[in-house]
Amino acid sequence: MYRVGRTAVSVVIAAHNEAANLPQLLNEVKDALEGRFTFEIVVVDDGSTDDTPQVLFSLRSSLPTLRYLRHAKSAGQSLAIVTGIDHAQSALIATLDGDGQNDPADLPAMIDLLLQPRFGGRVRMIAGHRTRRQDSWWRLFSSRIANAVRRRILADGTPDTGCGIKVFYRSVFLQLPRFNHMHRFLPALIVRAGGEVLSMSVNHRPRLHGRSHYDTLRRLFNGLLDLAGVAWLIHRGAVPQIEMDSEDQHERDVLDRLRLPGSDNLHGQVSRAVA
Repeated sequence: MYRVGRTAVSVVIAAHNEAANLPQLLNEVKDALEGRFTFEIVVVDDGSTDDTPQVLFSLRSSLPTLRYLRHAKSAGQSLAIVTGIDHAQSALIATLDGDGQNDPADLPAMIDLLLQPRFGGRVRMIAGHRTRRQDSWWRLFSSRIANAVRRRILADGTPDTGCGIKVFYRSVFLQLPRFNHMHRFLPALIVRAGGEVLSMSVNHRPRLHGRSHYDTLRRLFNGLLDLAGVAWLIHRGAVPQIEMDSEDQHERDVLDRLRLPGSDNLHGQVSRAVA
């Protein structure tokens, strides 16, 4: 079993008023990872006003790997993800949306792909690509337009940057600039930092309970501001090319040999984005 630090994978879930969706989602995470990876589940309750705190408290007895953090007031999805990653105990992070539309069954293949020795550490994120989205026609239409504009301006090579299921290295995330709504631009920020991002086709499910927190007009306005800011960061960013000495290269070779052998039967199509 591949182990990183105290745990192999920290699954970080930002949740706001998702009391009805969390029990099934967290048990699906357990079923997907148990026996394959050492893992913890870090749920950040972003100031929920429903029964989310009580639900999470009751789940801790059946899910001993569950850790629960709470924002006193809602601070937004990005800051909830930041809180979860800051408190995570693993070098490997997986993120999921709290509404249950991401399928935890996709996580093992995504983790295996990220740890492929052939990438030599260049690939730093596996991003989900919802090829068959289970959303309203208006949300599908607006997301398609937003993704097209973003790809043209940022050239991040990622077809679905808004997909909540992602796997990446915690150390890479901690080096990224932090701002509200940053979770929508993680692939572009990682490419800006000199890493590669691969996109994998993943399952997408309809929301079973509650309502979407999606606000089209507000998200459009904020998205334009954020897009301009990220475009400026990419334009001004520079990644130096460092030549390692032979001792550093030997250390990297040893670490690469310790990585988990990748699966030859990975599910879904994969596309690449590079700096």
